Amino acid sequence: MKNLLSTFVFVGLSSLGLIVNPSFAVGPNLLSSAVLVLDAQSGEAIYAKNANAVTPIASITKLMTAMIVLDADQLLDEKLEIGVDDLDYLKASKSRLGMGTLLTRREMLQLSLMSSENRAANALGRYFPGGSDAAVKAMNAKAKSLGMSNSRFADTTGLSPGNVSTARDLATLVKTANTYPLIAKYSTQSDQYVQIDTTGQTLHFNNSNALVKSSGWDISVQKTGFIREAGRCVVMLAQIAQRPVVLVLLDSVGRFSRLGDAHRVKTWMETGEVLAIPKPKVVKKSKAKRGVKHSNKRVVKRKR
Repeated sequence: MKNLLSTFVFVGLSSLGLIVNPSFAVGPNLLSSAVLVLDAQSGEAIYAKNANAVTPIASITKLMTAMIVLDADQLLDEKLEIGVDDLDYLKASKSRLGMGTLLTRREMLQLSLMSSENRAANALGRYFPGGSDAAVKAMNAKAKSLGMSNSRFADTTGLSPGNVSTARDLATLVKTANTYPLIAKYSTQSDQYVQIDTTGQTLHFNNSNALVKSSGWDISVQKTGFIREAGRCVVMLAQIAQRPVVLVLLDSVGRFSRLGDAHRVKTWMETGEVLAIPKPKVVKKSKAKRGVKHSNKRVVKRKR
């Protein structure tokens, strides 16, 4: 089976002119459990791993939320208010958008896509025509119309593990999201300042995907996600090896592993080099003990 997969990957990449050395045909070393690397022009799978496995997708859900909001043609400059229903009682995630915060629908979209703001995404659903239930219904109808047959949506934030999909379905979601100029713009925006009129504060939000600020990456659309059930996830449409490539990385272990996997895929495609996965750093415990003197200084442990 491994030899068959190696042959498939090598033939596919060779036809695209991406690799010339058969020793690199096995594919990149990755920590993500489900992976799909797709040529966005031809639709060919350059590399796949558990691409049809159904799994929770966390905040990648917000791409679909943004699409149905824009499809509804709602006024982007209408003010929406964060209310008690926007609090996260499921995962207890934090937010700097306090009760009574008024932001435009445009700003809610920006914060949802760029910094994965859960209260903003929930508010978008509440203010959808017919409310949150209608928004979720529209999300599932949109998925069905796109042929995402293994995808189900349960809320507009992605906090529920009931939001599930496959790497293959999410490649379709990413390509479709890229046809919405505002989603492409907001999801790849590096940061955003928003004025909170109720408090007079100006809040600074950063993109949840550090790669958008990297000079080595040219990303058209992206979204990160994380809840315990989904692991670390990221989806992107980016220029790799001088062609548009959809990259879907799901259920990766470790805080930085999804970005490390993205880097390993990019290097593999551009050079054929299979990068090793770095070994976890071992933190050595200090030998200093409470009350033991070192160089005439008393070592005292402090609580943090």
